[in-house]
Amino acid sequence: MPRPVKWRKVAFIPGVRYFVPVGVPRYNLEESILKIEELEAIRLKDLEGLEQEECAGRMEVSRQTFQRILSDAHKKVAEALVNGRAIRIEGGNFTSNICPVKCLNCEKKWQESFENYRLILEGSYQCPNCGSKEVACAFGKGKRFCGGHCWRHGRKMEQL
Repeated sequence: MPRPVKWRKVAFIPGVRYFVPVGVPRYNLEESILKIEELEAIRLKDLEGLEQEECAGRMEVSRQTFQRILSDAHKKVAEALVNGRAIRIEGGNFTSNICPVKCLNCEKKWQESFENYRLILEGSYQCPNCGSKEVACAFGKGKRFCGGHCWRHGRKMEQL
C-alpha cells in the first residue's frame, strides 16, 4: 500500500498562473511547471522573509520537506529565467486546511484536505483502508462534518 499523501498547507492561490518570456516564438516555447506549494514556499521564504522553521510550520511540513520544496522551486524558476521558458503554476499536493478524518467502520484515522470534505458530505469518499463510505470528521463525534474545527479559515462549503 502506498504511503498517504502529505498535504502542504498554502495560504495563497495565485490569480495569474502563466508567465511568458518576451521575444521567444510560441512554437519554440518550453514550459517549467511550478507547483502551487512551490510558489507558496517562495512566497513565505523570499517575499515574506520568514525563517525556514516558521515557513515549514505554516505549511505544516517538516523543515527538511520545506527545504526540498523550496530548492525545487528555485531550480524551476532559475531554469525558466536562464533558458527563456514559460512558467506555468499548477498542481501539487496542497490544501487551504488539513483536517483529521476517521472511518466509522474500521476506525482508521488520517489527515485529509479540507477541499475533499465536499466528497465526504456527498458520501462519495471512501476509506483508503477498508473502502467504507462511512467517513467523518475525527472531531465530529460520528458526524460527517464537525461544523467548527475544520472551518478555521472562515470558509463555508458553498465556497469550495
